[in-house]
Amino acid sequence: MTLPLFPLNTVLFPGCLLDLQIFEARYLDMIGRCMKQGEGFGVVCILEGDQVGKAPAGIAEFGCEALIRDFVQQDNGLLGIRVEGVRRFRVEQTDVLRDQLMVGEVQWLVDQADSPLGEQDDDLLALLVALGEHPMVEALDMPREVDGRQSLANQLAYLLPFMEEDKVDLLAIDSPVQRLEAIQTLLERIQGELFA
Repeated sequence: MTLPLFPLNTVLFPGCLLDLQIFEARYLDMIGRCMKQGEGFGVVCILEGDQVGKAPAGIAEFGCEALIRDFVQQDNGLLGIRVEGVRRFRVEQTDVLRDQLMVGEVQWLVDQADSPLGEQDDDLLALLVALGEHPMVEALDMPREVDGRQSLANQLAYLLPFMEEDKVDLLAIDSPVQRLEAIQTLLERIQGELFA
């Protein structure tokens, strides 16, 4: 499937919300088309290049489809949109159009079956609750309910201050259990660096 891509310095996960300010013509056109057709676009992390101007030279191999959930004309005259991450994908190849919009041939990734939360998830669940009380996270107004390991893993991977490359690696993992294990390993590494 061909998907218009929005390269950003962030990694979006399914079930998570992202607020964007749109001001470049290529993205205003893309958002207009997506809204008319009721379709989404792909958010991919920039590995080399900038968010503004020419299409970046390097993007992550994995991304997340974003659907527009809300939009508003902001006080500064720019279009503000709120998107929700829906499906993960792998970028097979990309093209850059004349207006510098990047489009990708993508393959949808299939999540492994979700599993209910258990006692072993209590610490990570408490961490997510604590994160939810941070003003920046509160402003996102993300759904607070966690209905299984999939949403716990996605929300933690999105909200925790991991390196972008680590977040891309987390996005590539099909199993929610393995994603939670990888998050735990990253947290232990950060803790080790803090107290080294």
